[in-house]
Amino acid sequence: MEQQPLVEFELTVEFRARFQEALDEHDADFIRKTLQDVKPADITTLLYEFTSEESKYVMDLLDIETQAEIISDLDRDTRKRFLKVYPPSEIVNFLNQLASDDTADILNELPIKEREQVLSGLEPELKMQVTELLRYEEHVAGGLMAKELIKARYNWTVVECVNEIRKQAENVNKFYAVYVVDEQDVLLGRVALQDLIVSDAKTLVADIYEHDVVSAETYLPDTEVAEMMKKYDLESIPVVNVQGQLVGRITIDDVVDVITEQAEEGRQIMAGITENIEEDDSVWRNTRARLPWLLIGIFGGLMNAKFMGLFEAELVRITAIAFFTPLIQATGGNVGIQSSSLIVQSLANPDFVDEGLWKRLVKVFFVAILNGVFLSLLVFGANVLLFGEYRLSLVVSLALFSVVLFASFIGTITPLILNKFGFNPALAAGPFITTTNDLLGLTIYFFTVHVML
Repeated sequence: MEQQPLVEFELTVEFRARFQEALDEHDADFIRKTLQDVKPADITTLLYEFTSEESKYVMDLLDIETQAEIISDLDRDTRKRFLKVYPPSEIVNFLNQLASDDTADILNELPIKEREQVLSGLEPELKMQVTELLRYEEHVAGGLMAKELIKARYNWTVVECVNEIRKQAENVNKFYAVYVVDEQDVLLGRVALQDLIVSDAKTLVADIYEHDVVSAETYLPDTEVAEMMKKYDLESIPVVNVQGQLVGRITIDDVVDVITEQAEEGRQIMAGITENIEEDDSVWRNTRARLPWLLIGIFGGLMNAKFMGLFEAELVRITAIAFFTPLIQATGGNVGIQSSSLIVQSLANPDFVDEGLWKRLVKVFFVAILNGVFLSLLVFGANVLLFGEYRLSLVVSLALFSVVLFASFIGTITPLILNKFGFNPALAAGPFITTTNDLLGLTIYFFTVHVML
């Protein structure tokens, strides 16, 4: 019988309402028929819309392989809440369908007592593989790898290798090459499937395998593994222990998760969010993550108000100077964030070669001069046309030029200093730079006004 193609899924308001109605009425036939040809990833998206109990009702109507894939696709926080409605025996059924790395990740999310109950119920081979993986920290190659792989001895013939592949492939969903090892399982290289196919049956693996294989040690941080796979354009990478023995492999889908998580963490830090949160997390967790940098912003605002009070006499005499404070602050903040973002991006690249602090500052200085001259001339011309005050326009333009120079300097030097002392330089690209440059911009602006007017 020809297999039906999976249908394109679109989650609309109308469909969600109809599906909710089916859940309320326990209309199992409608749910089965609706989800029959839908991809597991799309079902996962749908289940985010409902409670854990409702989602479990839907899951119980699906085959066990689809259920396992959906469990694996869920984000960590949702999965931890969702699995609370399942007894350990049902969790065991899911995990027996998954690869060892996914199983280990899910077990690490369970409470210790439940973890031990589930681990004891796994199939013997999977249990042995997962037990070994649980020894490693989560964010290193050992914690990221899967134990399922295809390997061959260097002294086998091609026909022996192919026969062994048939046996080992029963437990491996995808494989891109065969890893070659010696009698002690020390990694020697890899042989492409194409080379096995075109080679003579009696050819030795030792004669056709590639020696210069890229591998990752078990203790290597997952971010470095991701950069290595991106640099060499790898679909998978073998993992070796300190003795050089092959102990697992990491595939591209695992690395995508690492890159996504890293990008999300950097984005939240730059936005002034102190911990990894989702929109649907609790009110308290959302508040706790956002409040610290908001408090810093409030403190900066109060300092701005206090600072402007020092120049009350100038503001009373020439009220027009107050009109330009938002322009000065906004420009300084934007220039600082641009500069710091470029530095953070450079520091995040492991292949980045530091060209030296002074050379970098000279380059930033010339870029700031060009930007400052252009913006100052633009503001000067606009002010003359709108207000007709040449002297005030000149003061504002000079202050703006100075702010661009200093904001570029602060935006460049701050992430470098933070990185030097071991702090995440992404901290510099958010509210920290904005608040600092607000104060810096006001200082320069009012000092210029005080001197020239």
